[in-house]
Amino acid sequence: MGGPILPSQCTVLILTDALSCLPASLLTFWNPPTSAQLTIESVPSNAAEGKDVLLLTHNLPQNINGFNWYKGQGVDGTRRIIGYVVATQLTTPGPAHSGRETIYPNASLLIQNVTLNDTGFYTLQVIKVDLVNEEATGQFRVYPELPKPYVNSNNSDPVENRDVVALTCEPETQDTTYLWRVNGQSLPVSPRLQLSSDNRTFTLFNITRNDTGPYECETQNPVSAHRSDPVTPNVLYGPDAPTIFPLDTSYRSGENLNLSCHAASNPPAEYSWLVNGTSLQINTQELLIRNITVDHSGSYMCYAQNSATGLNRTTVKIITVESIWFSEKSQEESFYPSLCPMGTSKSQILSRTSSICLYTLFPLFWFLMADPGRLPHP
Repeated sequence: MGGPILPSQCTVLILTDALSCLPASLLTFWNPPTSAQLTIESVPSNAAEGKDVLLLTHNLPQNINGFNWYKGQGVDGTRRIIGYVVATQLTTPGPAHSGRETIYPNASLLIQNVTLNDTGFYTLQVIKVDLVNEEATGQFRVYPELPKPYVNSNNSDPVENRDVVALTCEPETQDTTYLWRVNGQSLPVSPRLQLSSDNRTFTLFNITRNDTGPYECETQNPVSAHRSDPVTPNVLYGPDAPTIFPLDTSYRSGENLNLSCHAASNPPAEYSWLVNGTSLQINTQELLIRNITVDHSGSYMCYAQNSATGLNRTTVKIITVESIWFSEKSQEESFYPSLCPMGTSKSQILSRTSSICLYTLFPLFWFLMADPGRLPHP
């Protein structure tokens, strides 16, 4: 019988792939040594149009004759960009060379002033001395530098509770994320708000005066982000029910009647006045009547109209003008209070022909009679 297998013999057997001399447990965990894998890193991986991209090589093997770069995945002579011979340090441009590519001795590739068409995969082929080639593939994407967006509206002067407003973020660009803001905040959730599938168009149904914004759109891609100038829709509304100021309804003869009418409206409402159903042909917000009399009592109507919305509203105020009670200006009559109606003379008072006036003066009469010295002397 043969002797036992010595370690030196086992080593020889391992090198000759005779692994049966190793225990099963060692075979389970044993792996043949491997070298680091050739990889390509794109710097940056997302590039802005017009910028430069470096395809950086990692773990380049030893003992190489040269290398080639290809556009796409895999080796295709028609898509070869450039080659490099190590011994002579010569570069050889290929059919896919655009004049913007530069190859370095460490096998890295610089692409300058990249375009959208440069997006994609790039393959490095390493030719070793032993003629066993290695390949690695990297990729990058090129995005446009986004311009500043602007908001386009289908209706810059919508009517409240009637019109639909669609705001669109312009211009349209590929691979772009669109965002909207109102009053500096994200759009609220509302059944009246609707966004297109790409978020580029924002639709507002039954717009109200509270929906004036301002609105901004923002565009984003991996290399840039910009925000539009704010846009404020000019919502037309009103007029609401007008209010007549002042709120007083009682006046005295001889006073001035100065009324003003106010109604919320955009654009501002046009006003006119009617008294007791008759137009005064006064198309102003204020109404001034000097030295009013009892004949000016009645209903005062303010008519407010918005020609842009086609709407109008009215309000009515009832004004009562009372007579002035007075006495004659003689010295003797200066002691009598001005409580009698206009046109009532002293003789009428003394003869008691004016029962209302006399009734009013009755307490004063007894006051004077109680002390005759209080009466005026001729």
